[in-house]
Amino acid sequence: MVIEFKFGKIIATQHEVVIRLDGKHRVTLQASADAVQLLGNGANVIVVNCSEAKWSMKLDNQTQLEQLAECLGCSIH
Repeated sequence: MVIEFKFGKIIATQHEVVIRLDGKHRVTLQASADAVQLLGNGANVIVVNCSEAKWSMKLDNQTQLEQLAECLGCSIH
């Protein structure tokens, strides 16, 4: 599944999430689905906190977070 947001694209499968940021530097963030937490209630943030990586990304809206949760098969906190 590909979800477009204002800073780039989220490419998600049931096993991993890849975020590709638009811009000159073309930053890519990647994490396994097990390391991803989704924070809702207006925050709309993807959080990755594991031994390999620590990062977070704010999404544009709740709908994008719900689409990601459905693809990953996880809940929104």
